[in-house]
Formats: sequence, C-alpha cells, structure tokens
Amino acid sequence: MSQTAHAFVGAEAPVLVGECAGIVALRDDVSAAARTHAKVLILGETGTGKEVVARLLHSLSPRRSRAFVAVNCSGIPETLLESELFGHTRGSFTGAVRDKLGLVRQADRGTLFLDELGEMSLRMQAVLLRFTETGEIQPVGADSPTGHTDVRLITATNRDLRQRIADGQFREDLFYRLNVIQIRIPPLRERGSDILLLMEHYLGQAAQSHRLRQPTLMPAAADLLMAYQWPGNVRELRNVAERLVLQERVGPVPADALPHEIRDGRTIVPVPASTSAQPTGGRDDAPRTAVPASAIADALWRRMDAGEDFWSVVGQAFKARELTRADLTALVDRGLTETRGSYRALLALFNLPESDYKKFHAFLYQQRCNLPVAPYRARRPHGSRTPAVAPPSVPVDPTPFRH
Repeated sequence: MSQTAHAFVGAEAPVLVGECAGIVALRDDVSAAARTHAKVLILGETGTGKEVVARLLHSLSPRRSRAFVAVNCSGIPETLLESELFGHTRGSFTGAVRDKLGLVRQADRGTLFLDELGEMSLRMQAVLLRFTETGEIQPVGADSPTGHTDVRLITATNRDLRQRIADGQFREDLFYRLNVIQIRIPPLRERGSDILLLMEHYLGQAAQSHRLRQPTLMPAAADLLMAYQWPGNVRELRNVAERLVLQERVGPVPADALPHEIRDGRTIVPVPASTSAQPTGGRDDAPRTAVPASAIADALWRRMDAGEDFWSVVGQAFKARELTRADLTALVDRGLTETRGSYRALLALFNLPESDYKKFHAFLYQQRCNLPVAPYRARRPHGSRTPAVAPPSVPVDPTPFRH
C-alpha cells in the first residue's frame, strides 16, 4: 500500500480532546453523522485533525468492524492516483506487471477517506464523480467496469471549495455530490483553554513515548501558549509538546523555554475590521496603535474601576448586544496596556478571581478579542489604574500551572 494511503481495521477509536463550545458541537455533529451511511465533507485548516474526525466517524458507525482506508490525494501524482484508488490491469502502463486491486475495493463495506480533496485534478474529479454516481469500479486499462463496491465516502479539505468552483478549479456537481453532511473543525486559536488541555494531553503522550518525565508549565509559559495563534493548529501544538518533553528540564517549564515564535508573539490576532488596531511599521513585534474606545466602553471601564466585575459589567452588556466586538477589543487593549501584556494581572484589574482565568481566556477567544501580549511589554502603563497584583516586572510565582 502507498505511503500516502493506509488502512485501519479495529483500531482504537481516536479521542477529541477539549471542552470548548466548538468541540462539544463537533462531537454532536460526529455522533449524528456516524449513525448514517451518508457522504461527509470535513472542512478545517491544516493541522486541525480532519483525519482524526474521519476515523472517529468510522469508529462510531455500523462499519467500524470493516476497514478504514485513508488516502492523501495531494501526495500521489495524478497519473498514479486513479490506479491507487481503482486498481489496474496487467500491461495497462509501464511497470504494471500484474493486476492490482485498488484501495476502493480494500474499503468495501468500510470507509474510504480522501484527504486534501481540493488538490485533486479536474480529470480525477470527473473519475470520482462517476464512481460516486454509480458505485462501479473500472480499473485503469479495463474496457468496462468490473464490479461494484459499497463504501462510506468521507472527504476533507482545507481549501475553500466554493472559491475553487468560482475559479474553475473544482467541479460544482462533485461538490454537491460529496457535500451531503458537512462538518467544520474550529481552528485551535478559537478553542480557548482547550490549548492547555491539549498541551497537557500531548505532554503526557510524548513523555510516555520517550519514557521521560512529563513536565508542568509555569504560569508565564501557560499565558504565552494561550496568547499564541497556532497557525499549525493541533499538529503544531503536538510538535511543541514533544520538544518540551525532550528538553528533560528540571522543574516546571518557564516561558523562555518555549519556541521563539511563541515567545515573540509573531502571529497577529485578527482584529475586527471596524477597529483601527493594526501593527505599526513593518515589524510583527512592533507596538500596536491604540484601539479607539467608544463612549460605552469608557463608561464600562469606569464601572470596573469603581469595583464592579467584568462578567456583570462587560459580559452582560455584550450578551445584550449593547457592546460591540470593537468595544470589547478596546477594553482588552486598554487593560493589557495597564498590565504590560499580563492576562493574569488583567483578572485583578477586571475584578475577577484567579479561578476565572481559563473561563476569561475562553470568552476572549470565542469572541476573537484576545490580543498578543508581546506588543504591550515595551509600553509603559498609563497610570490611571493600579492592578491589585504585582506588576509584570516582578518575577512570576514559580508554582506550576495545573488544570
């Protein structure tokens, strides 16, 4: 079998780690789809775990006792992909010294997972469309179909297929044929405190795999992991976890042990278009320009300054749609300016207990109002308010972060 294709029969079911609203909804979608035999299209950025979701679908379905065959469509040249999927006859091309059964037959009564669907050529899309309509298998070199197969087809892509259709790069009829059930996987940057749950999960896995001690995180390191935008999603986080385990560091992991891209905060958080918050100059780590606050944001800031807490003042106003995402971003920007980028100090500034740390982070991530901390560290505080905690220049309590 090709290195870009693999099969599982009776393999252990994968697990979706996380507690955020997006993952809870994803589990529900997977559970509902698994009860059917309908085609499923999985959408998500690179590294979000599309194959994990596909395998979970299979493991929960009536087909779980049969094969799960996964094919990476971008990893096989077009000239070989048709042969890999549908097989070939002896002598059909140079090197075809014997008849070969394709992966579709190997997945009979099981599940066929086609990853990177958006990279498939138009010619192969036509071949796949014919198969989805008839279920007939015609090996390369055969004059006619040689039989039928019963497979559950799951496809996945990180591409915008509707845009690919508009650009003439993807067949609209194939899209509608495959898009019976659609499942979207949220990117890691939108999963809030799931970042720390996943980090603990993969630290444990890496420690067990390498037979090394599982490290814990210092609060400052946890803050940076939460603030980072994870362009490589779960795949990148898993890599970072393994690197931390292999350091074999004595004691909790400090912030300066994290990769430089996480320490520098070089991934810019999307800011609502209605605000003017953009990096200045051409450097990613340059200080941000001030986010203009509205009259309502100023009023809410004064209420928190008087002792009211963030949830009762800001949370309720946002839920009632009295506060826009731009206003919320402005409040967070103002707070981080006061705390020099410390989200933990921001809790005290917003009159919240330490126990609300993960809940607060998750709320900001869900509303896409979390901001990278690096640009605030070079700023001097305005001095209008003094957080009831030690300023960021004081060393962080080395107590390891625990869930």
